[in-house]
Amino acid sequence: MTRRIIVDTDTAGDDTQAILLGALSDAVELELLTIVAGNVEFDYQVENAKYTLELAGVADEVPVYEGARRPLVKEFEHVDHVHGAGGLGGDLFPDTGIESADGYGPDAIVEAVRESPGELTLVCIGPLTNIALALRREPRLGELVEEVVVMGGAVNTLGNDTPSAEFNFWVDPDAAKVVLRELDVTLLDWGLTMRQATLESDELAPIEDADTPYADFFTEITAHLREFSEERFGSDATTQPDSLAMATVIEPDLVEEAPRYHVDVDEREGLTRGYSMVDELGITEGEARTRVVETIDEARFKTIFTDMLLHGDPDRSR
Repeated sequence: MTRRIIVDTDTAGDDTQAILLGALSDAVELELLTIVAGNVEFDYQVENAKYTLELAGVADEVPVYEGARRPLVKEFEHVDHVHGAGGLGGDLFPDTGIESADGYGPDAIVEAVRESPGELTLVCIGPLTNIALALRREPRLGELVEEVVVMGGAVNTLGNDTPSAEFNFWVDPDAAKVVLRELDVTLLDWGLTMRQATLESDELAPIEDADTPYADFFTEITAHLREFSEERFGSDATTQPDSLAMATVIEPDLVEEAPRYHVDVDEREGLTRGYSMVDELGITEGEARTRVVETIDEARFKTIFTDMLLHGDPDRSR
């Protein structure tokens, strides 16, 4: 059965690959994109999304709605130093000429789920501002969606933005707190990404050698990220958190272990802004409503991902 999805994204780097997976897989129907403030300047993110849809050949079919241009409350900083200026490695600045859809991202989410109750999955691969705003407009959002999949947080591990926080949660911790409090979420965190969704140099070599539009695009946009990884972590590698989130929607059996825990987010300014508290020991009295993905079929995920890049078909080996 084809799953219908909405992707909420701060399009740069790995977001583009997640969008490609969703656009190219027959297992999901990508209905619309909403853009949220995050990785790089907002207008770059909008163009990056449109360019990615164009590359996948679906730009005429998938509308792009512009959403929140800033977090609910906090100020934040972009991460051009990670993804390169513009978000696609520093040398690629698309200008597609494609018009954005009429309407505001959170409103588009609400309208879509009201029209098709129980049929749409939200794939959230950026800060959660648009989702929190959609909740303000429609408190029954959780009843109207099939599933809410979130890439965010750092489950009892170091963050990727600060020692205590993953970037998406750090950018808008107030939104993350609301979403995890109000919705039943499937959460894929930064720690899982580091353990099972990182491509090392030997895995990247066949992609570099391939002569396909998707492999060329991936190689171009990850060059800066690989340099950043080498400098910060001493490893020539790329992380694929957003692609992993999308892959679990395309093929749910990728998920091996996903217990439910009470999860909360520290929205206060300071050293622990954006910290994701995951009560693995059941110490607090909070409701264990967040499905935290702890392990996935790593080999299968990488096959899906590389099949998309090398053959344009993430479903090739299904």
